Amino acid sequence: MALTRKEKEKIVAELHEKFEKSAAVLLTNYKGLTVAAMNELRTRLRDVGGEFKVSKNTFMKMAAKGTDVEGLGEYFEGPNAIALAYDDPVAVAKALVEFAKDNEAMEIRGGVLNGKYMDADGIVALSKLPSREVLVAKLLSVLVATPTNMVQVLAAVPRKLLYALKAVEEQKA
Repeated sequence: MALTRKEKEKIVAELHEKFEKSAAVLLTNYKGLTVAAMNELRTRLRDVGGEFKVSKNTFMKMAAKGTDVEGLGEYFEGPNAIALAYDDPVAVAKALVEFAKDNEAMEIRGGVLNGKYMDADGIVALSKLPSREVLVAKLLSVLVATPTNMVQVLAAVPRKLLYALKAVEEQKA
C-alpha cells in the first residue's frame, strides 16, 4: 500500500519537528535486529527520555533540511534508524551503547549533538560521561565549597585570638 503525498508530507513534517526539538540525534544501522530487540531498544530509550525512529532515508534527508541534523544527510544510506535525545543526550547515548554491546547486529554510525557532528567513537565517549544530575551535583559542591572555606578561615581568626588570650591567662595564673 503506497503512501499518498499528504501522508509523506506529514511524516517529513513530524520528523523535521523532532529534529528541531532534539538535543542529539544518533544514527544507527539496525539491519539484523529482531522486532523484539527493536521494541526493547525503544523501551530503554523511552525510559531515559529518548525515542527510536525508523523511516525512509529520503524522508530523513528532507526533514533534516534547515536543522542541526542537516550534516547527517550524506550518511542516510542503507537501513538507518535514529535515536533522538530530547533532554539528556548522555543517558540516551548510554542506553544505545549498552544495547549495541548486547546486540552485535546494531551498529552506531554517528550523530549530531547540539549541531556538532560526532562519529561512533564520539558517541561511545559521550556515553561514558556522568549523567546530567551527577554533573549538576558536582558543580553545586564546587560552588558551595568556596564560601564554606571562607567562613571557616574567617572564623579561625577570632578562635586563634581566643586561644592566645587563654594561654596568656593560664600563664599569669
